[in-house]
This record gives sequence, C-alpha cells and structure tokens, in this order.
Amino acid sequence: MKITTWNCNGAFRKKFKFLLKKDSDIYIVQECENPKETKDAEYTKWAENYLWIGDSKNKGVGIFAKNHIKLKPLNWSNIYSDHSVKYFLPCIINNDIQLLGIWNHFNNSPNFGYIGQFWKYLQINKNEFSNIIIAGDFNSNSIWDEWDRWWNHSDVVTELNTIGINSLYHKFHNEELGKETTPTFYLQRKKEKPYHIDYFFASKAISSNVQNIEIDSFDEWIQISDHIPITITLK
Repeated sequence: MKITTWNCNGAFRKKFKFLLKKDSDIYIVQECENPKETKDAEYTKWAENYLWIGDSKNKGVGIFAKNHIKLKPLNWSNIYSDHSVKYFLPCIINNDIQLLGIWNHFNNSPNFGYIGQFWKYLQINKNEFSNIIIAGDFNSNSIWDEWDRWWNHSDVVTELNTIGINSLYHKFHNEELGKETTPTFYLQRKKEKPYHIDYFFASKAISSNVQNIEIDSFDEWIQISDHIPITITLK
C-alpha cells in the first residue's frame, strides 16, 4: 500500500492530476476543496471515494482513496475544554488500520496554535489510537520549541513515543528531531528557506512494515505548491 500526504496550497481541483503519476492508494491532502461543492466535473469524478472536513468549501482536509479501499469515518471528538480544534480527519481503512489526516491550524488561538492544536487533540483521543497512521501538515518542528512550554513539538513526539507511535521519516532515515536533511516545505517558495514540517507517524506494527519513504524534489513541485509530497510504501 502506498500513502501520500501533501499540502496542495489551494486549488486542488487544478492540481490533483499531478499526483496521479504517484499511483498511491490513498492521498491525504491539506488545503483542498470539498469535492461535493465544486463545479469542476473532473475533480468530482476523480474524488469518488473520499472523506473531507473544513470550515470553508474551498479549504479543508481530504482523504482520497482508490475505489477498492473502504474508508469509514471515526467519530472522535475535536472539543477540548469547550473549544474545537482543527483540522483532524480520523477514519479506518478496510476495517483494519486507523488513519488520522492532519492540517495543524493556527485556529485564532493565542496560546495553542499549530502543534498546540494537535497536543489538545491528542489529550482527547489518544486512548482511541490503535494500529494507527497519523499524517499531514503539522506546521511544526522541534527547532521552534520554547523552553517554558509543555506542549512543544518535541514534547508531543515524546508523548506519541510513549504510546508506541513513532515518526516514520526519522526511524527510516535514522535522523534526529530538528536535524532533518530533507525539507518538506519552502517558505515563500524559496529554496533558501527550507523546513521539515510534514510527517507520517505510525504504530510499531505498521512502522516495521515500511519499505520506503519518498520526499519529492523542490524543482518538481515548487511551481505547484510550497509543500512537497511525502509518500510511504508499506508491505
């Protein structure tokens, strides 16, 4: 099975064809339109088997799968202390593997933007996690950890590790947090402003079956988005 995550930087109806050459079984796409509300017939036809969430029909998170794959939504909570967090899209693949698609958002939060949103979601739902893949745009890296904050990127990764969930990139390439050699995002689409902020995390049983992790090249994708697709291949 091949799974790709990509922040398309909007207008996915015009960009989905660029992903077809990857021939992945599942795509997790951030900042994409709701296929149900688009007027683009080709996009609608392609998105026959999908789940989507978002506050605006023009920008949300979608999980798109080949037709033989069953996607069943999971009714996990996104309410933490009376406030909703976003954007998190949980489902189960073929009644077997849990998949959580993520687009960590600022969400107008003065204290818990981006990785703080995921920290809150983790506190609410981590007891539900079992045989899970978590993937998407985290908008975060340990290089932005703050010394007096308990929900830093590194803290969240440590908490995931304690429940048996690890970063596939770091395990596969044997790299340390904050010292990633392959960027997934280029600020303002400039090659001199690279960051690694998109991730796959997975339970141990899944991570042991990873055959390959591929991050595509800057030159191939930078005219399409400021993010680069990441693809994992599982046995």
